[in-house]
Amino acid sequence: MHAQTPPQGFRYYELVMAAFVTVLLCSNLIGVSKVATVGGLTFGTGNLFFPLSYLFGDILTEVYGYKRSRRVVWAGFGALVFASVMSTVVVALPPADGWTGQAVIEQAFGSTWRIVAASMVAYFMGEFTNSFVLAKLKIATEGRLLWVRTIGSTICGELVDTLVFYPLAFYGVWPDDLLVSVMTANYAIKVGWEVLATPLTYRVVSWLKRAEGVDHYDRDTHFTPFSLEV
Repeated sequence: MHAQTPPQGFRYYELVMAAFVTVLLCSNLIGVSKVATVGGLTFGTGNLFFPLSYLFGDILTEVYGYKRSRRVVWAGFGALVFASVMSTVVVALPPADGWTGQAVIEQAFGSTWRIVAASMVAYFMGEFTNSFVLAKLKIATEGRLLWVRTIGSTICGELVDTLVFYPLAFYGVWPDDLLVSVMTANYAIKVGWEVLATPLTYRVVSWLKRAEGVDHYDRDTHFTPFSLEV
């Protein structure tokens, strides 16, 4: 019989949630609009670290189940909304006489609402796709072949995220060839991160399952994203 979620609280769930939200905020606030070229590869710099959020999402769903992962996705969404509102207010406030940092603040945090909205929609759709696919694959594989679940769910989730974010944010702003190049490179980077991180994912998942005494299977889960029920 597979272990299921025990009634008592968890020791590390909140820490994983905090790590997820931290990675999400940093990757969306730092470098989201910058495009870099390294070794002939052109990519959005924010995507160097954004895939870590999918790694944490995989761990959350694999160990604690879809419902608890869903709560973390909503926590991240709320954090993004607050960060966007705060950035807008801070940038819009008139600078004091003699203060010369307004241009720097606008450059760093003055993303247009088009980019902000695209980021939120892509995040919402991509993260829930990732969690749903992993939960379903866990049942289909009967808990075996963890790498199939983590990589397979990332392939699906990151594909949705990439196909939604870049056209919504930059179509008509960037040249079409640059848009396609950046989308392709970023998708490869995101999936490549997950593949490279697989040994670490195995270790973390194994340790958390032992430490928390849980290995959740979403056999009777209602997979609507619009709920906070656990």
